[in-house]
Amino acid sequence: MSLWLLILSFYLVNTGFKAETQDEFDKREPYIVYMGDAAEKYNAEASENHHNLLSKVIGDENKAREVRMYSYGKNIDGFVARLLPNEVEMLSREEGVVSVFKNTQRQLHTTRSWDFLGFVESKYRISEAVESNIIVGVLDTGIYIDSPSFDDKGFGPPPAKWKGKCVTGNNLTRCNNKVIGARYYHLKRPNYNDTAADYDGHGTHITSTIAGVAVSNANLFGIANGTARGGVPSARIATYKVCWEEGCSDMDMLAAFDEAISDGVDMISISIGGASLPFFEDPIAIGSFHAMKRGILTTCSAGNNGPGLYTVSNLAPWVMTVAANSVDRKFETVVKLGNGDTATGISVNGFNPKKKMYPLTSGFLASNVTAGDYGEPSACEPGTMGEDKAMGKIVYCEVGREEAGGSSEGQDHIIRSLKGAGVIVQLLEPTDMATSTLIPGSYVLYEVGTKISDYINSTKNPQAVIFKTRTTKMLAPSIASFSARGPQRISPNILKPDISAPGLNILAAYSKLATVTVYAKDTLFSIMSGTSMACPHAAAAAAYVKSFHPDWSPAAIKSALMTTATPMRTKDIEAELSYGSGQINPRRAIHPGLVYDITETSYLSFLCKEGYNSTSIGLLLGGSNETKKEYRCVDHKQGLGSDGLNYPSMHKQVGSKGTNVSETFYRTVRSVGYGPSTYVARVWAPKGVRVEVEPRVMSFVKPGEEKHFKVVIDGVMEEAMRGILSASVEWDDSRGHLVRSPILLFQAGKM
Repeated sequence: MSLWLLILSFYLVNTGFKAETQDEFDKREPYIVYMGDAAEKYNAEASENHHNLLSKVIGDENKAREVRMYSYGKNIDGFVARLLPNEVEMLSREEGVVSVFKNTQRQLHTTRSWDFLGFVESKYRISEAVESNIIVGVLDTGIYIDSPSFDDKGFGPPPAKWKGKCVTGNNLTRCNNKVIGARYYHLKRPNYNDTAADYDGHGTHITSTIAGVAVSNANLFGIANGTARGGVPSARIATYKVCWEEGCSDMDMLAAFDEAISDGVDMISISIGGASLPFFEDPIAIGSFHAMKRGILTTCSAGNNGPGLYTVSNLAPWVMTVAANSVDRKFETVVKLGNGDTATGISVNGFNPKKKMYPLTSGFLASNVTAGDYGEPSACEPGTMGEDKAMGKIVYCEVGREEAGGSSEGQDHIIRSLKGAGVIVQLLEPTDMATSTLIPGSYVLYEVGTKISDYINSTKNPQAVIFKTRTTKMLAPSIASFSARGPQRISPNILKPDISAPGLNILAAYSKLATVTVYAKDTLFSIMSGTSMACPHAAAAAAYVKSFHPDWSPAAIKSALMTTATPMRTKDIEAELSYGSGQINPRRAIHPGLVYDITETSYLSFLCKEGYNSTSIGLLLGGSNETKKEYRCVDHKQGLGSDGLNYPSMHKQVGSKGTNVSETFYRTVRSVGYGPSTYVARVWAPKGVRVEVEPRVMSFVKPGEEKHFKVVIDGVMEEAMRGILSASVEWDDSRGHLVRSPILLFQAGKM
């Protein structure tokens, strides 16, 4: 045995060191150790401090070095490490640690829309030069740099404030003066040959909706032809790829936030979400708080788990949470039967029929009896039908899954594998979301499907033809069926979602590295639906407002969008919890008249009121460790009222017992108009409910002046209200400024 092995053996025996086996190491799981705000300058010692803390807890410097995966330190103080349960508990008790939470995988919340919003191309812009100084950071699946939507013709060099990088790799070999930054984060496999290129299409779609340049003759399979463009087409783009095949991990998103803030972005858009968690355990809430501290507004999607209540995600009051609504265009796919009857369904079907009629059958009639034990043939489940009975025919499938269309397990995929000519799928529930199909296909309502089934069973030679999808007009806006609803569970007195934007059947750029369907690999545009699509509309609107008011705080920009939004018209009482203040109206938002501003100090007081402890809140402050330790909730005045925050909407969860309700909201507004102004309060409330505004008239001598008011609500929660009382206050200066705040009281036990 060599001398160094003898020395090593002696050391290991005498120090009691026990090497960790692979099985023991595999029991470790990634956790994020969040330690608050980093130093004002980049803390070069952050990594060493994290190592020392981890070494102290684990008791072994080498093991600490092995299990630590990443250190944050530019704006967010913390690190990621593979930990055992006892180490998690020990770290949670360490001074300077705000929270320790397990890394989880979150999911993506996945044209004509800007015209529908009255945001006509080339009009209403401040100037291309000013807008091109705006940088929007997008956390998503990356970007397809060669899309025509990201052409940089006519763009000058990046703004001087830009400090970011273009990290090149496979299928992303460059950035340009439009897409000025590209980074990727995959801490799970840091040495893998990854790239910021978009292999999914989601990130490209999102990014072009925000800031894509105008591209004429954009369409998907000839459908929805027109000019595709972003809301701020002169703005710059920085992409941060945090989503991969397995999802979007907490640790990757937090790393992206940390660097995006230092890179110099003005806005952050993130169409990702997951389970609702306390703010100090939510990477989006944490990252967006640090962004807010540095003047950056984060816009988030509300989630796609609607229409059920309590489904909304991304709940922090310092983010703008966006619901999805329709535009005035819908996609119809008509089926004509051999008896002359027609049935209208929904899909994105780009196929023109080659014959006048095709043989029509059903999954039940095409069943393969030898495979009957493997599924239900009437629903066209895999392995239940014979190719000889489906080849060349349109197949009708009962009770389909609306989300299955175009997926690897959808009926269109199954019928195509059997060489069928087309597919008609019966839906158990109505849907407003059009899905691309691999073969000619249409999704029809349950009762329509029943009539098609009756026709098939009434004749010896049933026939049908599926026509190419057409676009038609519809009344809009209305909330999309999938869009997540409130109330929220983390801070129930803050109304979420905040606002809504177009998110249903949106045409935008797509990645050639992805596929709209399994067999279509070369389309430059795609039609997608989700609050993922609504979020970038609101992010672009926020960037548009910032181009006019570069010195406004994130809260002021958010307020401008919320108080000028277009109220929704609905007869569904529960829908009141789905859209916040209404649909964005970017043109009105640049001149809101009044804004509800919220400072960092106010958010800290809000956290105190919500029950977070002083020590943890102090760590959010930044600066020296002594400054962080000095913060005490009892030394700071908390906001008045049950919500304790100067929020543009007014929301309260009231007791579930009884019918009498009484609540008071306190608010402060700042004049951002021109010269002197006088505003009069106008109130809308249901019968039997009194809403008083004190004072009812506010006069401002000059811009920047602030005024306080309170709203007192008193009345009876009628049975017909089903536990939801909806009202509103609108300040009117008779010169075009209407500053509206929705009021919503709800009884949790009545819904």
